[in-house]
Amino acid sequence: MRSIRPSFSVRRGRGPRRTSPALAAVALASALALTATACNGDDNAGGSPTASATAAGTGDGKIRIPDDLRKRLKEHGIDIDKWKNGAWKDWNKQDWLREANDFINPIIKGLWDPDRMRHANDPNKGVHDNDISGDQGVTDPTPQPVKARAVAPPYHANAATSGKVFFDSPEGHMVCSGTVVEDPAHPGKSNLVWTAGHCVHAGKKGGWYRNMAFVPSYNNSGKPVAQLQHASRSVVAPYGVWWADAARTSQQWIDQGGETGGNGAPYDYAVIHVTPEQGTGGKSLEETVGGALPVNFDAPAVPKVKSITASGYPEAAPFDGQLLYQCTDKPGRLSLAQADPTMYRIGCTMTAGSSGGGWVETGSDGKPALVSNTSIGPVTSGWLAGPRFGSVAKGVYESVSKKFAGR
Repeated sequence: MRSIRPSFSVRRGRGPRRTSPALAAVALASALALTATACNGDDNAGGSPTASATAAGTGDGKIRIPDDLRKRLKEHGIDIDKWKNGAWKDWNKQDWLREANDFINPIIKGLWDPDRMRHANDPNKGVHDNDISGDQGVTDPTPQPVKARAVAPPYHANAATSGKVFFDSPEGHMVCSGTVVEDPAHPGKSNLVWTAGHCVHAGKKGGWYRNMAFVPSYNNSGKPVAQLQHASRSVVAPYGVWWADAARTSQQWIDQGGETGGNGAPYDYAVIHVTPEQGTGGKSLEETVGGALPVNFDAPAVPKVKSITASGYPEAAPFDGQLLYQCTDKPGRLSLAQADPTMYRIGCTMTAGSSGGGWVETGSDGKPALVSNTSIGPVTSGWLAGPRFGSVAKGVYESVSKKFAGR
């Protein structure tokens, strides 16, 4: 995460066409990610990965590349078979797929091995939504820093819906944080992950990231980095590696988003649909991890929210990206532009790598729900800000759910 506007400096932990008013600013693609940073690990560490891209959403670890998509990709000069064999490393701008209908993310089995995951870094790099009475255009005083606390392992028992999103960018291997959320089309059997828009798409000057995958309960036992040097994949990814076979982010993020300046931040969210790299006996992601969070698109105005808990895997110093942390604070308001929705802001010392991590509020019914995700924060850390979910976010969410409703 990096700077957002001249009055203060922030970091961003790192989406095509409008459809209907209800889905205004929604983009469709096959993607996935978290707040990221870059690493320069060997792409073939741990053996030569193999690729598969034939059947979407079947739970067999394969993703179908439709014939019409293959045709459009050929128009870009992209050959799917060559892509799977290493051509994805070519980030020539004219081949950096930007439009949702051109996005591809074929599974490359074994690509995300423990070493590659361990060295992934944070990317750092409109339309008026629901009016929030008393909040629009308001910025509250900067909150006091809240020290991030380590989540007690095993994460599967204490934060089952949290995980890490991995992907490749022109800068190298990247990572963000993400949250398993409910799917209204598949109650109890969701394959949806919520993260930040900047974790799936570079925004105004770029396109979709590549090789996107979600690892729930990453490093579930909370081992320190020294003990992960030679750890097996089953240690760092005990609940498997789940590849994105579809994703959406807001059109505002695609049109406005950037590494700095805060542009697009009030719409910096994304929803990913995933499929397992290896078979899970027919179990969905929700069934595999044991839960999924509901998403609240009608959360109360900021002053009425008692507290929010943000989760993530911060990677920048003094953290190392291997452990899960949380911050709990009463949110304040952050407005980047009068016309844009006001963002939530909390005190928190988590750094880059936590981008995309879920923000949870416990409602009056006593049940937790996702209300935001980490988007931006100051370079020096101390606070984080996330978008408040409204009609645009709901459109993004529902469009991914409906895409797989009949499968």
